[in-house]
Amino acid sequence: MKPKYLLIILLFISCVGQVHSQKLVEVWRTGPQMKTPESVLYQPENNILYVANINGNPTEKDGNGFISLLNTDGSIKQMKWVTGLNAPKGMAIFDGKLYVSDIDELVEIDIAKAEISHRYPAPNAVFLNDVAACMNGMIFVSDNHTGRIHVLKDGKFSVWLEGDDFLQTNGLYTENGKLYAGSEVIKEIDIKTKNVKFIQEGCQGIDGLAKDEHDNFVFSNWVGRIFYLEDGTLTKMWDSTAENLNTADLFYAKELKLLLVPTFFDNQVVAYKIEH
Repeated sequence: MKPKYLLIILLFISCVGQVHSQKLVEVWRTGPQMKTPESVLYQPENNILYVANINGNPTEKDGNGFISLLNTDGSIKQMKWVTGLNAPKGMAIFDGKLYVSDIDELVEIDIAKAEISHRYPAPNAVFLNDVAACMNGMIFVSDNHTGRIHVLKDGKFSVWLEGDDFLQTNGLYTENGKLYAGSEVIKEIDIKTKNVKFIQEGCQGIDGLAKDEHDNFVFSNWVGRIFYLEDGTLTKMWDSTAENLNTADLFYAKELKLLLVPTFFDNQVVAYKIEH
């Protein structure tokens, strides 16, 4: 083989090997100042991070839960911004309201007033988890113990989809009229028709589900793994299972180009850059 052709082949192999070589680089961490943080959310308008702190047993109605505010460098702006929650988990923002799942109800917080404005009970709910807001105002909430996805629409909170296919569904993400639901697989659900399409298998139990500025999925497994999905290829960017460090309901802040990860029992929020 001629040297120049060998060089071309080697360069091609090298480039192919680098296509899916994402890794995480830590930017900052809060230190163990949080109280069982389950989810984190960035609001560009206020340039603020919201953190849902369970502060106790994830299934107990103990009234210990609260929401913290962080600055974008990880410093604490207000540790207990809103209290009176039990075990807050997933969060989403729509029209000046922060929606938080709380065991068996969806809690609505008026952001400007920093107070709870409404509670929406979910009959027969067991473990409401992630929350996602659609641009039309529909607020979706997963219950990964019952195989249901609930929706808040026009002031009514009800079951939107249910069945064995949705057991263990946790992470939710919405865009362009689609709801993406994560479990062992990622499903794409048409919000108008409720048609379901399976788009990725082998996800090992999705907790947080997000997309980056390249339109690629990033997701976490609660046990301590973070994956990047590009062109059907999964890259494991993080694995802290050996250290028993959890990676709960992550959020990708596109405006900051930061992946924000709550560590649950480790009581921290960690911010990473995704290097390609």
